[in-house]
Amino acid sequence: MNKTWIVAAETYLRQVKSWSFVILVLSPFFLLGISLGVGYMSASTGSNQQRIAVISDRPALRKQFIKQNKDDIDAKVQTVSAAKKKSAKNKLAGYLVLSTNQQRVSAVYHSDDSIDSSLKVQITSFLGKSQQMLNVQNAKLSSKQLTSLSQQPVFQQKIKKQSGGSNIAKIASFWIIVVMIYMIMVTYSSVTAQEIASEKGTKIMEIIFSSTTATRYFFGKIIGVMMVILTQIVVYLVGGFAFFEAAMQLDKIKDLINQNASLLKSIVGNLLNVNLLFMFLGVVIYTIVSAFSGALVAKAEDAPKAAQPAIYLSMIAFFLTIPFESNSEALVAKILSYVPFFSSYFMPLRIINGNASALEISISLLVLIVSIGLLMTYISRIYEGLILQTDDTSFFRRLRRGLSYK
Repeated sequence: MNKTWIVAAETYLRQVKSWSFVILVLSPFFLLGISLGVGYMSASTGSNQQRIAVISDRPALRKQFIKQNKDDIDAKVQTVSAAKKKSAKNKLAGYLVLSTNQQRVSAVYHSDDSIDSSLKVQITSFLGKSQQMLNVQNAKLSSKQLTSLSQQPVFQQKIKKQSGGSNIAKIASFWIIVVMIYMIMVTYSSVTAQEIASEKGTKIMEIIFSSTTATRYFFGKIIGVMMVILTQIVVYLVGGFAFFEAAMQLDKIKDLINQNASLLKSIVGNLLNVNLLFMFLGVVIYTIVSAFSGALVAKAEDAPKAAQPAIYLSMIAFFLTIPFESNSEALVAKILSYVPFFSSYFMPLRIINGNASALEISISLLVLIVSIGLLMTYISRIYEGLILQTDDTSFFRRLRRGLSYK
């Protein structure tokens, strides 16, 4: 058992120390960081250019308008001359002059371009409320009449549980999971297949097999790769949390996150549950097939081709999932959610849509784990017969000879 862990540790350390692994793990965070930085800078620059100044000889009126629309107002500009200077330098979209007399509240907007439609609605609403207050004051109404005039209409929303934002969360969760499974699987299938295929025809394998069994060596290889996959997932989880906390320190990003809090909570909830386990085990079973394929190549030079069987199989599973995105209750989807190589795609789809019971999830998970165990055990027994074949024969002949090895 010690030799198995030695092989696992050596495989793990060789992979995590490689530049390809570092780039693979860190590249999503670099891209997110760049996107966040560019988005924040664009938002900051754009917000300055889209803001307006509010000028008024009635400080209370100006203060009330700014309080209601503070995100759209540059409150530092208080005079017409200052507003004109900033507008000329393209640091303001324009300026609004508010005025009132005993009968009317009015506003005049000055700019080179037409006012933004949303801001126009806000100004119109403010003017309407201010004019109404002035009318009430001029009418000198009784308290009972004022109470009648203050009645507001009632607006309610009744949204079905399965519609609206929940559908968006399901779709987003589905695509995140299947794309992550596919991308991580392709990466580690290639890495595993090429690593094992590169050992073909080398004297070092004969030396290794003289000191340990092929079964222990194979188990060590797979365990090492599994540890690398787990490391990447943990880095993504920890890094994602740290990235989220950093984003929450930026006011504009924080406002955007708070506005979509329920949507983000649903997506994260769909990811950080048993679906994460299905994703990990799905990558593992494809990695085992890649190791098997890597041991079947004729020579080390054929290593780039070794991962193709696992990649093609995963592509089939990936594209089969897409038609059932909104129909996870179909019979085909239910059957494939129990079939190894397909269950890591289809069962998360059913879980996201709430169509799988705890018993069904447990059965699918058990079948997948047992399949991984049986596949690892069987391949480890014939691994020596596969890896020591160096003759350039046909693929099926090498496969038949490897399978017949005892």
